[in-house]
Amino acid sequence: MALRIRTKWRTGGPKTIEQRAGVVGVTIWKIAQETCRRMEKDDWPLGSDRQFVAVLTEFVAFLLQVTDRIVYGQLSEDDRRALINALGVHLARTAESNLLDYLGPGDHVNAFIATLNARAADYAECDYTDAGPSYAFLRLLGEKTADAMAATDSKWVLEQVMEIEAPEMLEPLRRVVGEVLGVKVK
Repeated sequence: MALRIRTKWRTGGPKTIEQRAGVVGVTIWKIAQETCRRMEKDDWPLGSDRQFVAVLTEFVAFLLQVTDRIVYGQLSEDDRRALINALGVHLARTAESNLLDYLGPGDHVNAFIATLNARAADYAECDYTDAGPSYAFLRLLGEKTADAMAATDSKWVLEQVMEIEAPEMLEPLRRVVGEVLGVKVK
């Protein structure tokens, strides 16, 4: 995935966990958007704007959970909690401004946050090892993406997401999480 990702600040000094979460949040959003665009370009029609947003939200939720798994045990529990909360807030703000472009006026953020929270519970049942997300972790992403694309007659999307899109999304995420948060990337 060819995304321009910035991991260095122009001004010196230590950065807060919230500032670091902002960088990771921007990256998560960019990765999710780029993946959706690439899928459409590769003839995986995401259908209406509502379906595009549903798929984008699934990708964001997946990447948020992967970030949490990467930092687990490497940051103190307080720092990890602060990071994930700040990341959630940043992503909600990003969703608020961007979803207006896709869906028009309305309260789209509550549905976005509800999906993130539901996926946190879903992914909690899946393993994540030093090799990365387990088969069940990836399958859940594939299933949720397929559900979001149900009206588009894309019956092979589960395999596409598990085998191609997820590994493509993980590469830039791992890089930014490692560099910005100073953790060993799994």
